[in-house]
Amino acid sequence: MKAPFTDRDCQDCGFHAQERRPDLSASKSAPGSRPTEYSLAAAREVPSSYRAPRWLPGGHLQTIHARFLGRNYPVRYRRERWLTPDDDFIDLDTVKGSPDSGRLIVLFHGLEGCSRSHYALSLMTLAAQLGWGGVVPHFRGCSGEANRRLRSYHSGDSGEIDWILRRIKHKRPDCRIYAAGVSLGGNMLLKWLGEQGEGASAVVERAVAVSAPVDLVAAAGELDFGIKRILYAEHFLRSMRPKTAAKIAAHGATIDPCAVSGSRTFRQFDDLYTAPIHGFKDAEDYWRRSSCKPWLKSIRVPTLLLNARNDPFLPSAALPGPGDVSEAVTLEFPGAGGHAGFVSGRFPGRLEWLPRRITQFFNVGIGDSRADPLS
Repeated sequence: MKAPFTDRDCQDCGFHAQERRPDLSASKSAPGSRPTEYSLAAAREVPSSYRAPRWLPGGHLQTIHARFLGRNYPVRYRRERWLTPDDDFIDLDTVKGSPDSGRLIVLFHGLEGCSRSHYALSLMTLAAQLGWGGVVPHFRGCSGEANRRLRSYHSGDSGEIDWILRRIKHKRPDCRIYAAGVSLGGNMLLKWLGEQGEGASAVVERAVAVSAPVDLVAAAGELDFGIKRILYAEHFLRSMRPKTAAKIAAHGATIDPCAVSGSRTFRQFDDLYTAPIHGFKDAEDYWRRSSCKPWLKSIRVPTLLLNARNDPFLPSAALPGPGDVSEAVTLEFPGAGGHAGFVSGRFPGRLEWLPRRITQFFNVGIGDSRADPLS
């Protein structure tokens, strides 16, 4: 099967689809990889069934290795472009051949991610196997084409989440919508859920946030120094710097494109571009006002917050406790998994545990056992 997009279409991946298509709904699985079923009586932290394979120790390896497994989950997408209210555009990729089952998973990707990120491919593969619809909206500039305006996307842009979800609901009013967000997309989704409160239930049924950097100040403190700056911050900035410098030059902005191109930390980049362009005083102000953690007590839609305690992007001390969230929020913090990793099985591993956990949570109360393929 030919990949529907080339490397040029996605800065994040560059993976090519292969012929083999793993059956995520099969009954076999690695020991300890079965999602556990939970009720939603009150805010609490629940034990997790996830166990990292012995051959993949540590948060760094669990984070990095997962990226190379996305090629095993080929997904064919149909692309649709929406014009935004501010005369820009976003591209949405919908899984081809998705049946009109009345259930739709909307996945918001992470920083510089896209519909071909490993977590998107594995989740959309399972959604298709379960007969659910799946769509991945791309944040501005993440679909392989620069957006039209000087502004971009950022961790606190819950307004963009609101516009996307409400338009999807307007187009499919009888469809049950389930929202998921990974990393930056998870923070944005959680912030939107908290801001909307009860109002979010008119749009989405349930939500899952995976590896969300709920405290951006703490996350930046982790990623801007030492080996993490080299492994992660530089990886993202290598993609963000040229796109942003070109955008600045095209719009004649007063920001120095050379300074942006020379930024080596998130603080430098956010001080120079993200903060001033998106209405924040500086990087610190942007991180503080964009963090979803203060909004978690206001969430009223059943929500799962899933973060590994060894996530290199966020210190475990910054994770919320039951007292930091509303009764609608379930906390699940496995000891391992890395950042959006959660690899399972024998070498070279599989990405089955995370999409199963997500769909199992979405399925609670519906009574369709297919959402837990292992049941």
